[in-house]
Amino acid sequence: MPGTNPPPDSKAHLRQIARDARRGAFLRFADRMGVILTANFMARFSLGPDQVIAGYWPVDEEADTRALMTALAERGHIVALPKVVRTGVPLRFIEWQPGDPLHPGYKGILEPDGAGRDVSPDTILVPLLGFDATGTRLGYGGGFYDRTLGALRKSKRDTGKKCQAIGIAYSAQEVDSLPRADHDEPLDWVVTETGSRALSGSKQTRAQGDSV
Repeated sequence: MPGTNPPPDSKAHLRQIARDARRGAFLRFADRMGVILTANFMARFSLGPDQVIAGYWPVDEEADTRALMTALAERGHIVALPKVVRTGVPLRFIEWQPGDPLHPGYKGILEPDGAGRDVSPDTILVPLLGFDATGTRLGYGGGFYDRTLGALRKSKRDTGKKCQAIGIAYSAQEVDSLPRADHDEPLDWVVTETGSRALSGSKQTRAQGDSV
């Protein structure tokens, strides 16, 4: 029927292209992506013992951060997982240790039950559908991470600190250019199966990755 397909420059069209690219990469790398991501992350970032790092529990064909989160926790770092409070408000981050029970939350994504300790991340590992070299991220349309990063960056800036966002993805998810709205919060870095790299359009000081 006429009008059923999204226009080629729409967010819906871009998301479908990104999903297709991610699916191909997932089929190639999924069985070893966790190990590769962990090695690439650890090779690039020097982790301060007082830094709080938020990961995410992967769904569908997202790049799998579970091995990396486990490695960070085993090194003694404070690791957290996000919990959706409700639509329209920033995510809540709850301290997580390997083996902690998780329960289906927003859209069935596994998350802590809410009884754990709330923490304020200094570094957030961000899931995505697509990204470009300026740090613009294509998400799922809910606005959770933009809203959360905006609030965290403001609160930490007020105290002289920073919160950096590290996209976790397959390299095939990179696109030439994505539209960025005023409220979109850029990624500082991206880690893929090919390595780690700073992104050019970030508002953060990219050298901070040396002291995550």
